[in-house]
Amino acid sequence: MPSDSSPLRRGWESLTTFAPHGDAHWVALRAGVCMGVPLLLLWAIDRLDLALPATFGAFTALYGRSHAHRSRAVMQASAAVVLVGAVTAGTLLGAAGAGSAVVAAALALTAAVAVVVSIAWAWHPPGALFPVFALGATSSAAVPPGDVAPHVAVAVGTALFALVVGAIGALTPARHRPRQHWDAPLHAALRSPRTLEEVLRVAVAVGLAAAVASGAGLGHAYWASVGAAAATSGASTRHRVVRGVHRAVGTVAGVLVAGGLLALDLDPLATIVLVIALQVAAELLVGRNYAVALVTITPLALLMVHLGSPEPVSTLLVDRVADTVLGVLVGLAVVLVVDRISARRRGSR
Repeated sequence: MPSDSSPLRRGWESLTTFAPHGDAHWVALRAGVCMGVPLLLLWAIDRLDLALPATFGAFTALYGRSHAHRSRAVMQASAAVVLVGAVTAGTLLGAAGAGSAVVAAALALTAAVAVVVSIAWAWHPPGALFPVFALGATSSAAVPPGDVAPHVAVAVGTALFALVVGAIGALTPARHRPRQHWDAPLHAALRSPRTLEEVLRVAVAVGLAAAVASGAGLGHAYWASVGAAAATSGASTRHRVVRGVHRAVGTVAGVLVAGGLLALDLDPLATIVLVIALQVAAELLVGRNYAVALVTITPLALLMVHLGSPEPVSTLLVDRVADTVLGVLVGLAVVLVVDRISARRRGSR
């Protein structure tokens, strides 16, 4: 039987332990509104083909969960610029029919930019996961060239809407406002050698994961990049390994849930309502237990992809598991290699 301090025991505890609630209901409410209102409007005008850019613009609401309103607005504005930029680049790549190598390079570049901005403006949540997801998903949609402008406009509009929703709380009495301290912009951090190490680690893992997934013939290769982005974010090697394990385990469980939901073959309006509910649930859980949150995040992502561009359910489910596990493995391999190289450099000084 493993000792209390064994890696197996610590891993099991991380999968089954829940952090405090932390007033996550307010974050969940903002996320549900910012996701739901644009999707319902698109459904009303019969333009659910614009669901993906609307979703990624709405991701702006996920930043600055419990920060004071002014700092949250600055943080969300910086995230909005990167997210809209990722949607724009991805949509252009899709319209141009860019090859897998070009998309992999674009994913790596997007990851590098996102990490730099994340450090400079102390994003919460930190890292490149959402921008990488945005570029990957929109580049795979392959929209006609004439539809690029509407896609970008919708992403801009939903990001602005998220900024407005995030600022509404400033109208409440001061005693009810969040007061979490914010240390950004951390421009000094950009001059740290560790920043360059983090940028290279994430960018290499994200690009390599996409290249390997494409070379292996897997569909939705950008999901491998998203898995790599998740596995390479964290304060230490141990945290990155734990996060990678959570990503893989939570995704497998979430695919089982997604399979059941997709089998219902819901109409678009019912799917949107379900997406809103899953988004709220994800925000209630993601700060408490990442693996459990992925049980809602995974079906949310698959329903969104299926809503914007329907495809065989079996393909979605198999690709999600295969790409995610591959991406996590690539990400953790890069983490361990970079960690060993850094340790050798420090030891030679």
